[in-house]
Amino acid sequence: MAAVTRSLRLLGRQGLVASSRSALATSRCPVRSALYLYGSARCLTSKVTIDSLSSTPELQSFIREYKEMCKPDEVYICDGTPEELKSLTQHMIDTGVIRHLKHDSYDNCYLARSDPGDVARVEGETFICTEKEEDVIAEGAQRLPPGEREGPNWMSEKKMDLRMQSRLTGSMKGRRMYVIPFSMGKVDSPLAKFGVQLTDSPYVVASMRIMTHGLGQATIDQLKKDSDNFVRCVHSVGRPMQQKRYDSLLPSWPCDPDRVLIAHYPRLRKILSYGSGYGGNSLLGKKCFALRLASAMGQRDEKNPWHAEHMLIMRLEKGDKHKYIAAAFPSACGKTNLAMMTPKFGDWKVKCVGDDIAWMRFDDEGYLRAINPENGFFGVAPGTSEDTNPIAMKMIHKNTIFTNVAYTEEGEVFWEKMGVDIDFDKVKVITWRGVPHWRPNMTNIDGVEIKAAHPNSRFCTPLSSCEEVDEESLKDPKGVKIDAIIFGGRRSDTVPLVSQSRDWKHGVLMGASMRSHPTAAAENKGENVRSDPFAMLPFFGYNVGHYFQHWLDMERDNRKMPKIFQVNWFMKKDGNFLWPGFGENIRVLDWIFNRCDGDEGETKLAKDTPIGFVPQPDAINTSGLEAGVPMDKLLNVDKEAWQKEMKAVRSYLEKQTGNDLPGELRNQLQRVESDLKAMK
Repeated sequence: MAAVTRSLRLLGRQGLVASSRSALATSRCPVRSALYLYGSARCLTSKVTIDSLSSTPELQSFIREYKEMCKPDEVYICDGTPEELKSLTQHMIDTGVIRHLKHDSYDNCYLARSDPGDVARVEGETFICTEKEEDVIAEGAQRLPPGEREGPNWMSEKKMDLRMQSRLTGSMKGRRMYVIPFSMGKVDSPLAKFGVQLTDSPYVVASMRIMTHGLGQATIDQLKKDSDNFVRCVHSVGRPMQQKRYDSLLPSWPCDPDRVLIAHYPRLRKILSYGSGYGGNSLLGKKCFALRLASAMGQRDEKNPWHAEHMLIMRLEKGDKHKYIAAAFPSACGKTNLAMMTPKFGDWKVKCVGDDIAWMRFDDEGYLRAINPENGFFGVAPGTSEDTNPIAMKMIHKNTIFTNVAYTEEGEVFWEKMGVDIDFDKVKVITWRGVPHWRPNMTNIDGVEIKAAHPNSRFCTPLSSCEEVDEESLKDPKGVKIDAIIFGGRRSDTVPLVSQSRDWKHGVLMGASMRSHPTAAAENKGENVRSDPFAMLPFFGYNVGHYFQHWLDMERDNRKMPKIFQVNWFMKKDGNFLWPGFGENIRVLDWIFNRCDGDEGETKLAKDTPIGFVPQPDAINTSGLEAGVPMDKLLNVDKEAWQKEMKAVRSYLEKQTGNDLPGELRNQLQRVESDLKAMK
């Protein structure tokens, strides 16, 4: 008891415990809550038991295997009912995992704060595990020192098994193991894939309820038809409760950040994650399953190959015409804002299918079909505002879990660039680290700026809360027909506002050539431009050279290939953005729409350049924009800058892929370089 009391006093000095007057709901007895963490709450009673899963023997065996290894005090199999959610939510409030946002403007919204050492993807400790290294590491990267390799990390299955066993053995002592059956994609979709995650984190259970389909009995019923047809996912926060002490400032967020390890086994269709509670590392249906593992599963599918891509899907509609667009951007580069765009020009309508991940496969008629396998949004909070994304700002007021944002004493959330006027002398803002009375430009004793919200803080919101969700996509389990694919990133120079590939092969080069400034979603950040092919660098589930070939192989004579484009909303001059962006991006999409609607080659809309087709000087409608938008600068193809760009692209691709770089991409590189050399 004394140790717990000392810990609570420490938390108070750090500003990490809300005052009794705060509008954030806390436990009525903080000491009881702290002790309560060592045991398992009895408020949840599972309607499904391990013994009752006899009709799904592979699932039954999977649960028993890891129950024996992780040694939880008890096992709870999620059924997905509203009663379950109510009990789980109250349990998390009682134990301090989340706080209920009591402000009148929120309906069923909560705030979680992570350990300061557990705030982002841990790419350096994320591995793809196969029997052969060449299945994962391209030939060029194999010859590089580990510190110079980019893309997936590899470890043999046997070696990873030993490392994981040493971590997972006994990792859930004193805790409950939650069993989460789930579907990525609607359970009736031909593109859907099923998974079962074991976790000792109730925060993960609540978040997976938002982010996945068919959680609970609906997926169990599907597995009765084929009980081995699921991806096995195991996650532990890595803090067994047998030790009667706290070694974290946030005992409500247990983790083991110094020993985080995440492993993907494509052959076994298995994911193991240890030590982190952060979304991308612990919500295994997201990036781990839906991108890394799924990308390998799609490439290995010999009967009907498919693609798992880091892409939004949106419906663009004008009058009686519409088109579906898939777009790839690195994390925190505006995917959610684009997917939920509120157009500021013309009579356009934008509907959101998904903001992060697309699964795509050609149908029997030759159309590229795509689904959003997720059922929610896991968006970056800082920068989201009424100006950048009014749709998101409305939807997050209902059924949302916020993580690592700041909050006010009145119980409202807050983050940088939120676009709200606050009198900081009257309104008390508490940072994500618990620092009270925050105000802009506040620094610590070392002169380092204190952020109100962590740059990678998140909101987790159901798809159903978005008023502009595309109803047509929800009705069709086969997925939507993709008309255009867009690649983009954060580039302050060189890359024009928009360009179009000459053909499919050139478009694959566009995707392979993507370069962007790093974002807060990754653990390693800096100001240098980083190559990020297809916005998949952190998520490749197999050899990147083979991945490029998988894209090239999509093109066949009987298929209706989407047009491919590249955009850059982020060009700057003297530190200022040249393009207004956000809702004004519809002007660029207007051009893309028209190019997909029968406008081919060099026309009054587009001119041919060495890097592809770019808009003619007056092809993008700028009426109504403030004077001074320099379209000549935004659409310029600078010969010298692009020669440097292609030199960097070639160097990167040859260095990282070596002999695994497809010959067709080498041909495309040569063509662009030759055209640039001949450019006047």
